[in-house]
Amino acid sequence: MEETNHIYPIFDRMLNRNDKETLLKQHSVMIWFTGLSGSGKSTIAIALERELQQRGLLCRILDGDNIRSGINNNLGFSAEDRVENIRRIAEVGKLFVDTGIITIAAFISPNNELRKMASQIIGEENFMEIYVSTPIEECERRDVKGLYAKARKGEIKNFTGISAPFEAPAHPALSLDTSKLSVKESIDQLLALILPKVSL
Repeated sequence: MEETNHIYPIFDRMLNRNDKETLLKQHSVMIWFTGLSGSGKSTIAIALERELQQRGLLCRILDGDNIRSGINNNLGFSAEDRVENIRRIAEVGKLFVDTGIITIAAFISPNNELRKMASQIIGEENFMEIYVSTPIEECERRDVKGLYAKARKGEIKNFTGISAPFEAPAHPALSLDTSKLSVKESIDQLLALILPKVSL
């Protein structure tokens, strides 16, 4: 049995989320991008952050490669490690949302179970799932990191879309296919969805 009787959270004495949102003059939310490697998640996340910043809104991007080179650098790509990767990201995301910050997550998060876990940790009312639905053929054609080629040769194990499955979201808040939409068109759709939710 884990010993937790020496842990005394101080949440009840801390300033709360409403205090932070009032200070920042915005409502916080988690905007969670999911999709295959190369689908355009990070590109859209970066463009969205810039657009929201220009409107005076404070944001923070959590990106797969950045997180895996830092807080999650001890995790691999096994099924267990993928769960722990998303669990930690969701816990960090919850801290940002509770601080009043519009948080943008860009992670493959390849199945509904993982994304549901993240949503439950962060709070379903604060979680907006955005599916970057770019077809695998287009993702592989771009292959900016050369990952698909390595996965096809068997040099990368458990690679989503090749040797590991990807489960498309059943009911995303928005789907964006970057093989058909420009970055600007994607951002315009996102802003129409997000701005009413984050404005005080």
